[in-house]
This record gives sequence, C-alpha cells and structure tokens, in this order.
Amino acid sequence: MLRRNVRLILITGAATALLAFGYSSTMTKRYTATTDFLPPQSSNSGSSALLAQLGGLGSLAGLASGGGIKSQSDLYVGLLKSETVEDGMIRRFNLMEQYHAKLMSGARGALEGAVKIDGTGKDGLIRISVTDKSPERAAELANGYVDQYRQLSASLAIGEAAQRRVFLEQQLQQAKNALATAEEDLKRSQQTSGMIQLDSQARALIESVASLRAQISAKDVPVQAMRTYAGAGNPDLMLQQQELDTLHAQLAKLGAKPNGDAASDDLIVSQGRLPQAGLDYVRKTREVKYQETLFEILARQFEAARLDEAREGSMVQVVDRAYPPDKKSWPPRALFLLGGGVLGTLLSSLWIVFRDMMRRMRAAPEWQAKVAEYRR
Repeated sequence: MLRRNVRLILITGAATALLAFGYSSTMTKRYTATTDFLPPQSSNSGSSALLAQLGGLGSLAGLASGGGIKSQSDLYVGLLKSETVEDGMIRRFNLMEQYHAKLMSGARGALEGAVKIDGTGKDGLIRISVTDKSPERAAELANGYVDQYRQLSASLAIGEAAQRRVFLEQQLQQAKNALATAEEDLKRSQQTSGMIQLDSQARALIESVASLRAQISAKDVPVQAMRTYAGAGNPDLMLQQQELDTLHAQLAKLGAKPNGDAASDDLIVSQGRLPQAGLDYVRKTREVKYQETLFEILARQFEAARLDEAREGSMVQVVDRAYPPDKKSWPPRALFLLGGGVLGTLLSSLWIVFRDMMRRMRAAPEWQAKVAEYRR
C-alpha cells in the first residue's frame, strides 16, 4: 500500500521540508560567544621561605594544608551563577531594557536562559557561553561575566589562603591590642617604681618564659582552627597537639603555671633575690615580652597568608577570550530541513494507512448493513 503511494509520500515529505526550511529562514538569528578561563589554583608554596624564618613554628601556618578541596570548579560556577554577579551584569549592560523586563527577577530569568556555565570538563577550565541576537553583545556579555567574577572574588575569602588570612588578621588585631595594653602597664610601673636593673638569670628566665608562652599561644591558634574541620584522629591535628603539650611541659619545668597568666607565675628563681619594689616591674616586663613575641609570630603568619592569597588569590587566567562569532548558532536550517522531511514522510504514511483502513472498513458487509439500517 505504501509502495503504491510512494510518490505522494515523497511529495509530502519534500513539501514539509521546504516549509520547515522557509520557517527557519524567518526566525531571528542568534549567535553564541564562549570564553574559557582557568579558576584560581590554591598553593601554599609561596610562603615556605618566609615560614622557614620561624624555625619550629613554621608548621603553624599550615592550618588547613591537608584539608583543602582538590577541585573547586563547582564553587566558582556557583559564584558565577549568584545573584550578585547576575545583577551586576544586568546593571552594567542595561539588560532590563534589552530583555524588555519590568522586574529584576524577570531580567535574571532571561539572562540565565541565555547563559550556559560549564565547569565539568576534565581540563579544569570553566566555559561561559552566551547566546544573543547580536554577536558583539554576546561576546561582551561572556567577557563581562569574568569581570564581574573578579569584582566579587576580590571582596570574598574564597581560597584556603584567604580564609587563613582573615582568621590570622583577627588574631593579629587582638595581639596588637594586648601588646599596647601591656606596654601601658609597664610604663605606669616604671613611673611609680623607677627603672630596675635585673640580673642576668632573672632576665633570661623572664625571656624564656615569655617566649614559651608566646609559642603556646601561637600554637593554640591553628589547633583551635583545625578542630573546626578536622576530627580527633586527624594526623596533623594530633601532631600539633603533641607539640603544644611539649611546650606546656617545658613551661612547667620553669615554674610557670601552664594555664595561668604571665603575671601570676612562681618562677624557680627566689623572689627574695628581686627587690620587692621591682617585682611588679618584672611581671610587667615579662608580659610585654610575651605579647611582643606573640605579635611577631602572628604577624609573620599573617604575611605568609597574604603571600599565598596573592599567589592563588582572585587571579583569573583567561585562556580564550570571547570574540564576536561569525557563524550563527540558531536556527539550524539543515536540522529543520531534515526534521521537516522526516515529519512530512511520517505523517503522510500514517494518513495513507488510516485512509486505507477506513476504506476497507466501509467495504465490509457488516459496515454496509449498519449504514443501511441507520438510513431506514
């Protein structure tokens, strides 16, 4: 039956294909521009030279060196899709007027429909593809996404080094305030009791205790930070805790209280060897020395974190900048032509089968008998 009507099927398929091709020719052309960029890469190697100056304290800066995320493509894709970036794009390119949107939410929806952000490639690159009626505007929007991301990442602590820098910045400010307070206390003590010359044993003991206390305080900073993301069985956390316990033991041997403040220590040197009038001065001196050492350690860690942040930072390396495409991405006329031909051929075949089925049904005696009965 289909073979007898092959001419009709071919004519119908060809006509439908031509109609689909003609319709695709009337559709608005759209162009897709794509930009590829390499997201920031985390690295702590930049601060190794500076941390070496800290000797045994250099490990304090490695707060989360083993707990970072290996691939953060999903994080950067999420930031690119954030409302902050989208709103910045809408205001910068006046997209509410372009998309004829009355509300910001409507413009966001239109922008999301025109943009595709993909970070799932094995090469580690993030691709931003923008489709628009104008090839120039498509390229501008694709490149604009990179600029908006740079502005957003500059105000956020995204990487491990940036998070460490923010944490150490808070600790450094607290140490700075404590040092200023200790210096003021020492100044008042000097004004009331006068300058006191300390013997070499007392001075060495004061400096040793102050240095140990500063190391303990600085060591306690990364230990507390690691406990926020590492379990009790984490090897790095266990190592840091062992070093902290060793420092506590050394401090106890010198007669200082492990959990007390610097002004309440009972040192192994007899207090009778120090003038009673200078006892307060000794304690204030020890407190200043302790705060100075702690401030110096935290300052070096802070500078190391800033170096790491500058290296990994918010530096976005654009691999392929978007340029106005010279070939449209929509509509695919060849696909419309092929689809129209297939659809026309299928519909005409179904119609021929249905027509033949109805003809056979009407020619059946039972059908004719029912028609005659109905007419009577």
